[in-house]
Amino acid sequence: MASRFSKIALILALICSVGWHWAVLQSVAWVGMVVSYSQSASFRQALVKTFDGNEPCGICKFVAEGKKSQNKQEILKPGYKLELFAPRHFLSLQPISRYPLVVSPLDKPIQRPESPPTPPPRVA
Repeated sequence: MASRFSKIALILALICSVGWHWAVLQSVAWVGMVVSYSQSASFRQALVKTFDGNEPCGICKFVAEGKKSQNKQEILKPGYKLELFAPRHFLSLQPISRYPLVVSPLDKPIQRPESPPTPPPRVA
């Protein structure tokens, strides 16, 4: 049950973040208008009256105001961009030229003169 609820919550969050909630609300408003207008007129006249825009319902007005306010908020966003990777000049790693790399004779592997004992010793 929790998995199903989390999936539904994720879908609703994505819908709202993309702005589809306005389209869903507008569709609900249009369906409601067609139903209410078709009670007093033919279905064709109800469709014409719904989509002509002369008599918007309360939900249509709310959606229009919401879209306008959302557009204003997008315009007022600051002009910075999120950088996920650092610029290349910050990541340049160069060897220090004052201290050259010197290979000493101690860096060579040490060879043992004796061979390992056979059979191997037992752990007590």
